[in-house]
Amino acid sequence: MVDMTTALPTSPAQTHLLRRRRLAFHPLEVAAINRLTADAVEVVFTVPESLADEFDYLPGQHIAVRAHHDGKEIRRSYSLCAPMGDGELHIGVKVEPGGIFSTFANSELKVSDTVDVMTPQGSFTTRVDVNAASHIAAVAAGSGITPVMALATAVLTGAPGATFTLVYSSRSADQVMFVDELADLKDRFPDRFSVHHVLSREQRFSPMHTGRLNPERLDVLFDRLVKPATVDEWFLCGPVDLVQDVRAHLTARGTDPIDIHVELFTTGALRRDVLPAPSAPVPDLKPGSHTVTMTLTGRTSTLTCGPDERILDAALRIRSDTPFSCTGGVCGTCRAKLKSGTVDMEVNYALEPDEIEAGYILTCQAVCTSEAVEVDYDA
Repeated sequence: MVDMTTALPTSPAQTHLLRRRRLAFHPLEVAAINRLTADAVEVVFTVPESLADEFDYLPGQHIAVRAHHDGKEIRRSYSLCAPMGDGELHIGVKVEPGGIFSTFANSELKVSDTVDVMTPQGSFTTRVDVNAASHIAAVAAGSGITPVMALATAVLTGAPGATFTLVYSSRSADQVMFVDELADLKDRFPDRFSVHHVLSREQRFSPMHTGRLNPERLDVLFDRLVKPATVDEWFLCGPVDLVQDVRAHLTARGTDPIDIHVELFTTGALRRDVLPAPSAPVPDLKPGSHTVTMTLTGRTSTLTCGPDERILDAALRIRSDTPFSCTGGVCGTCRAKLKSGTVDMEVNYALEPDEIEAGYILTCQAVCTSEAVEVDYDA
C-alpha cells in the first residue's frame, strides 16, 4: 500500500509543489475509464517513470488536458481525485451542457488513447499538521467532489489525529460521484470521517438533507452537523453561487477567510471552451492599442493588444505555447507576473490575495490600461 503521508505538504520536498513550476503538456496514455454515474466517468492516465517528477503533485491540485476533436483544439482543467503514489493520474469528468471535452470523454474517449496532459498546479490543498488533531471540513457539489476525494483520502491516511467532515450536494442518489469510494472511507475511518449527502431533487430521510444548499439550509447544517467554530480548514468546491454563499455564511459566523479554500467548477457564461487559433487575424488596432512584452520559457516576445483585447488572446497569435486552459479566470493556468504597467481583470476566481499582492494576474482576463505592459510567465 502506498504511504499517503507523502501526499501531504509536510516538508520542503512537498511544499515546492505549491510554488510555480514550468507548465508543459506531455502525451499520456489512457489506462482506464471507469463509469461513475450515467453522465460521469473517471479517467485514469498512466505516468511513465521518466515523467514521475514532472507529475508529482499534492492532493487538491489540478491538471489541464488538451485534445483535438472535429478539427478543433479543446482544453479543460480537471482536479486530480486520488492522492499521488500509484504512477497514475485520476480525474473525474462529468458531462456539462455544451461541454465539448466532457462530452467527448464520456462518449468517445477509449483506453489506450493518448491525451496531452499539463503538469499539475494549484493551491487548493491542505496545510494540515500531520501530528495534530485537526478538523478539516468540505462542502462540495456535483463534480466538485473530485479534489475533495483526494484531500479526504490524504488527510485521513496521512494525519492519524485528523478528522474530516464532508457535506456533499447532488441532484439525486444516482448522481453521487465516487459513492463506493466515499463508503470505503467511512468504513475505514468510522470515527474520523463523516459524510452528509444532500439531494436537491430527491426526498431524503430528513428535510435537512433534502433540497438545495440555500442560506436557510446552510444555517441548519452549520448548527447541527458541522459547527464552523470547530473547523481548522474549510474546502469549498462547486458552482460559483454555492461557493460564494457558503463562504459568506462561514465568514459571517467568524471563520477567518484565510482558513477557507475555494475552487470553482463552473462560472456560467464566463468560460470559453475554444479560443481562436494562434493564426487568427490581428484585430483592427485602433488608436489606444497597447504594447506588451512577455517572457515565457526564458524567451521574450513583443506583441500588440487592441484597446479591449485580453493579453492571452494577443499572446496566442505569436506564441502558440502560451499556457491557458479554462479562459474563464478559474484555473490559473494563464497566470503571469505583472512586471510593469497596469491592467484590469474582468474576473478573478483563481488567484489568492497574496498572489494579487505580489503582482500576479490572469492573462485570460487582463486588459491593458497603460500604453506599455510587461508580463512574465516564468516568475
